[in-house]
Amino acid sequence: MEPYWTLKSGERLHINDHVYVSPLWDTRDGTPYSVARIMEFLPPKETDHVPHKGKGKERWTRARVAWFYRPGDVTDRQVSDSRLLLAAIFSEVVPITQLRAKCFVRHRDKIADLVAWKKKPDRFYFNKLFDPYIKKEFEVLLSTEISNLPQNIKDVLCSRYEFIVCEKEVVQELTDPIHLCDTCNAWCANADSVRCDSCKKFFHMACVQPPLMAKPSRGYGWSCATCARRHEEDVDAHDVRHDTPPVRGRGNGRGNKPKRVLNSLADDKESDDHYFKSWPFRYFGQYTVAEDTLDPNDLIFPRAATRVGPRFQATVPNIGEKRPEEIPERGGHATIEILNWVCHMPSDAVNEVERRKGTLTSRRDMQYNVDYLTEVIFRLSQAFISKQPLENVSLKVPTSLRKWKKTETRYTDREWNDEEIRSFSAAVQDYGGELRLIRDDVPTRTMPEIVRYFGKWKNAQLRLQHRQAQLLESSGSKSRRAQVPDSDDEGSVIRFDQESAQPAAIFCGSCRTRDSAVWWKAPKGMPSSVLCDVCGLNWRKYGDHGYSRINRDDPLLAKRIAEKREGTPLTAVTAKRQKVGPMSGDSTPTPPPYGKQPTCQCCKKPNAPGKVLKCKKCALTVHAATCGAMVDEEAAAEWLCDVCQNETGLEASLTFECMLCPRSTSDKKGALNSAAVKRDAGFLRSGKPTEGQSWVHTLCSIFNPDVQYADAGLLRTVEGVSTIPAQKWSAMCNICGLREGAVIRCAECNLDLHASCGWKSNFKFGFEMQAVKPSKRDVTTVVFRSLSGVLVPYVACAHHTVDTKRIFSLCDMSHTGETVLQIYCRTYKQIAAGHSYALLRKARRLDTLIPQPHHHHTKVPDPKTVQSVAEQKCAQCGTEHSPMFYPVLDNDAVDTDGTVVGKKVLCHRCHWPKVHAAVEKGVAEMGLAAREPSALVEPAGA
Repeated sequence: MEPYWTLKSGERLHINDHVYVSPLWDTRDGTPYSVARIMEFLPPKETDHVPHKGKGKERWTRARVAWFYRPGDVTDRQVSDSRLLLAAIFSEVVPITQLRAKCFVRHRDKIADLVAWKKKPDRFYFNKLFDPYIKKEFEVLLSTEISNLPQNIKDVLCSRYEFIVCEKEVVQELTDPIHLCDTCNAWCANADSVRCDSCKKFFHMACVQPPLMAKPSRGYGWSCATCARRHEEDVDAHDVRHDTPPVRGRGNGRGNKPKRVLNSLADDKESDDHYFKSWPFRYFGQYTVAEDTLDPNDLIFPRAATRVGPRFQATVPNIGEKRPEEIPERGGHATIEILNWVCHMPSDAVNEVERRKGTLTSRRDMQYNVDYLTEVIFRLSQAFISKQPLENVSLKVPTSLRKWKKTETRYTDREWNDEEIRSFSAAVQDYGGELRLIRDDVPTRTMPEIVRYFGKWKNAQLRLQHRQAQLLESSGSKSRRAQVPDSDDEGSVIRFDQESAQPAAIFCGSCRTRDSAVWWKAPKGMPSSVLCDVCGLNWRKYGDHGYSRINRDDPLLAKRIAEKREGTPLTAVTAKRQKVGPMSGDSTPTPPPYGKQPTCQCCKKPNAPGKVLKCKKCALTVHAATCGAMVDEEAAAEWLCDVCQNETGLEASLTFECMLCPRSTSDKKGALNSAAVKRDAGFLRSGKPTEGQSWVHTLCSIFNPDVQYADAGLLRTVEGVSTIPAQKWSAMCNICGLREGAVIRCAECNLDLHASCGWKSNFKFGFEMQAVKPSKRDVTTVVFRSLSGVLVPYVACAHHTVDTKRIFSLCDMSHTGETVLQIYCRTYKQIAAGHSYALLRKARRLDTLIPQPHHHHTKVPDPKTVQSVAEQKCAQCGTEHSPMFYPVLDNDAVDTDGTVVGKKVLCHRCHWPKVHAAVEKGVAEMGLAAREPSALVEPAGA
């Protein structure tokens, strides 16, 4: 009888069935299920045979499974298709209790309609294989598609294996017609054959005269004797050589051959793939000898090039070489540190060591501490070696001098205080086992101390769980269990007692629903710690926690669609009169209404992902990521925005006025009137300080491409206002009609506008994901919601349609919990760390802004024609004493060829006011003269 295993759901699993495999939730740390194929069922390790325990009793405890990998598990490449897998020639033995449920995996070429196949639940497909040892992907082809093989080898290959695994470079060669030698008419293997570049025929290297010892080098061709002789005759006759007939080049794909579909999509049974020694595929690539595949014991694993040569092998010295005498022998007392000498002590000394070991400390927990016992034995051994009495050994000083170390070393870590323990526990809850991130949250501890304490903390947690389990078993009480699916372990489900209602604040971390029959634990990094029934199963099966109604297996929605009447919408209005029946005691009571949540003034969504903060003073209400705030949940009620916080810190100007917007427009003609304002301007109260202690709107600083942030995580400090081109300052805004401030443009019609004016006029603000060609390697790309490309700020008029573009709003969040605004600012708005200091960056921008004084002389004057310093006299004040004299250049002082011939000079005191006047004139020409005199310096440093 064929062996099988029965799941809790009653479904039977047979050999070669595909299943979900997963350990307990706590063990796998929230990762999705793994997909595997059952190769065989195994009895317990202690038994060599399968015991028969009678009817109804399972006799298997283990199973050998062949793994499939998800692309995200083995590569950093983002793959949006959650149903795509990578096969592997790799198997492991797992406990049979880890088999969760049955699924179906097919090769891509054996699926008639891939879209319809993926719409069904628990359906996967693959077309490549990943080798975990070589760390490389290989193509998987149907063995019946291979044609460039002798018939006997092909028959054996097709009878044993359903697929063959090969490199991408040899796919075209294997699917070509069979290559026969033009001399002996035998099959030409790629390793020992060549191809004529003229007639395109194949030859064995041993069949040509003279025989070829190696293939031509890359970039060179080879011609057979017939073609070479014809070429010589054409050259001698001075005849024009005819062009070589076009031949299909060797590509990397499979050509345009139609794919043969062997199985019907409607057949939900496992495919009729044939296996040889429990494997449906083997390697048949460029490093395979075709004749070796006839051997049934030939290895089927992927292979790499043989690494033979001086680059890969070590140079082994000759045996018997004399060793220099000055090199010390390893392992002696001079090269190692003696840690334990107890085994060499006499019995009375050993008894004394045991006595002293218990008297050196009165703490009971220290007597079993490994670090303490190691240090005690070390110090007692050192005292014995130096012939000192053991009574002098003490552990009052926790440090001791170790060999090969310059300073004394502690034998154990110092005690952790309460603040460090709290920081460590919070970091573990946020980052899990990522110890480097935990080290950043506990800066008072070194990395070795973090590692050691993590082991102790983990052991304490396991001990606490074990004690709780023992108490439950001893008390004999059984916890109430909700009716949950049998496809996952019970520790992965959140349960609530029947007497207590579901908490009001609970919601799904993916779809934000608050109604679910079963709540599942969510992986780390999501807005909520739970997932609803549909999203929880989708994450565990497909590794996809993004909300997509198309890809969701929602049995409740399918039931509603099946039960609804024709012409009745799913969201029909509830009837006024409903039949009220007796309430069941087992039913879950309706949760109480939820409290009103603050609404973000940017996206107008009260239940949007992320935390919404409200300024305690000015009532600015935005998402934390929108204004660059990092606030703990406990301190959220006391949060102050940057503008209100500046009133006490006085880090910037007390007058909040955006430098990129026009000045107060209440009394100016053509300004934006109240009737044109269609959107709440509350978000414009969010501002960021500049490097010149002024202010800009957060919105203006984000959508102006010329400014950057010194800290993009906090969206401050704004730098580069002075680098905005002059034409943007002088252009007129088409909304308010003013020529003040810096303008941006509409992405669709190139309309000039201020960012604040566009926000008030209900313009569309967001970020567009633009695709990038693979050839452009110098472009910085990002990944957001499984889409890869370049994020570009997008501002468009209200009447433009954006249905054909991938536009994300400012508060849209990715699967990892980051908003698109955070990703854009961190990638494109952050000033590089290596770009000097902030003060030096400001000085360089000042140098580019202030025009240099123009001297009209073009030639260096002849020393004979210039007066000496002693003879020079200022033409304005008449002084003869100055650090430097500057020539007065006018039309009379310059010759026709540009040579300076004048003798008038100015002293340094008289010359400098003229330079200062030129600077003011240059600033005015750049469009900044319209501002107040007190603000003239600010654009230069902002």
